[in-house]
Amino acid sequence: MTLRLYNTMSRTKEEFTPREAGNVSMYVCGPTVYNHIHIGNARTFLSFDVIRRYLEHSGYDVAFVQNITDVDDKIIKAANEAGVPAADIAARYADAFLKAMADLGVRRPTAQPRATETIPEMIAMVERLIGRGHAYVVDSDVYFSVRSFPGYGKLSGHDIDELEVGARVAADERKEDPLDFALWKAAKPGEPHWPSPWGEGRPGWHIECSVMSEKELGLPFDIHGGGSDLVFPHHENELAQSEAATGESFARYWLHGGMLNINAEKMSKSLGNFTLLKDVLTSYPAPVLRLLMLQTHYRSPLDFSTERLDEATVALGRVATLVRNLRWARSEPPADSGAPDSQREALASAIDDARAKFTAEMDDDFNTAGALAAVFELARTANSFLASSQQTLSAADHAILAGAETTVIELLSVLGVTLQEQTTTGDYPREVIAVAAELAGYDGDDTSLAVDALLAARAAARSERNWAAADIVRDELARIGFAIEDTPTGARVVYRQEG
Repeated sequence: MTLRLYNTMSRTKEEFTPREAGNVSMYVCGPTVYNHIHIGNARTFLSFDVIRRYLEHSGYDVAFVQNITDVDDKIIKAANEAGVPAADIAARYADAFLKAMADLGVRRPTAQPRATETIPEMIAMVERLIGRGHAYVVDSDVYFSVRSFPGYGKLSGHDIDELEVGARVAADERKEDPLDFALWKAAKPGEPHWPSPWGEGRPGWHIECSVMSEKELGLPFDIHGGGSDLVFPHHENELAQSEAATGESFARYWLHGGMLNINAEKMSKSLGNFTLLKDVLTSYPAPVLRLLMLQTHYRSPLDFSTERLDEATVALGRVATLVRNLRWARSEPPADSGAPDSQREALASAIDDARAKFTAEMDDDFNTAGALAAVFELARTANSFLASSQQTLSAADHAILAGAETTVIELLSVLGVTLQEQTTTGDYPREVIAVAAELAGYDGDDTSLAVDALLAARAAARSERNWAAADIVRDELARIGFAIEDTPTGARVVYRQEG
């Protein structure tokens, strides 16, 4: 299946054909660094991280550019409230953003320019716009003339005359038209400012993305991404000023992610449900948060709640348990006879089906929900195989189980979802030492030896027909996530399979 993606410009799914065969140029609007990012921001950045990962998985070289807005009205306001320079606020929260992205498993862009680093290029674009009759100077401010660009509104679908009715409510009388927007703002006392042909000032918000994307990727680049809240006015203004300044097409495909709600309500400070990414990650690991967000298509609204996080925790735990048990099952020497050929063939078919369905779903506008469903279906089939055949596994069984494990890990990794590595008995949780001390008299500090002591205590209790004592060992291990499995070569502790 050929990759198809939904283009906001055409409002249809289109076959994706990059500008250059084998290469993808991609620009995604980054943060304005005046505070820690919230989970709505995080969803957008995660979505495009996954899109980038899948494009690379599909064989493309991806040039991925994301800006950091480090001069803006919000930054200046936060700086004034804190009584510190705006540059300090921007630096603090830019660092916080980079850490948050790393904590979430979002890969760094190939280029991440900052607004304050590209002021000369922005001034040059404003000069081009003035020279081509698309911008005008008022005092020391410069405005883009919206009506000078005939295509204004083509991305958002807005009618320019209808827009002007609403714009007149808060019109700046100095502008030629209420819809015109600032390209350059005259400096106010105490604000960051740079010299320009029109006097000291700073850039408007929209101009930086036009400049950075053209500088880093050239025009027209392949994919422009961001949240759906940016379609208008930000992306509409970007498109207008870029095409007006260059006479070239700006971006070939426009992708926009859906909004995030908290418990079915719009996230807002006024409702008291404003949730920062860093706070969520103190309670839930990144793979769980990624799994929750990827269970909803990136363009659809996402309902976020602790209940859904808990559900994602369970779902990820089941897959992690499967992978661990697949490894446990192969830790014993293979038997001469194993599962029936029909079971092995069914699992082999499930592996092939999972890969095919995963690709088909991702090729359909990056449908991560369908891709995850393919992984979960393979996990169920592999669990069934283990449940029916675990004690009589042949070399052929080992091979097919290894294939299932590899497939699950690989497909999840394409989505940036990692499973906690617990490949040896030395990875038992520290809690098992306290259990062994209480039930088996163990006085050491090695988790593996603690488990051995518990198994020995259980074996002794069973030999004495003290079933209650043996059951206590079993139940305490189950409480911390393990099961005891009796095999022909003796008992062993395995990660408990869920569901």
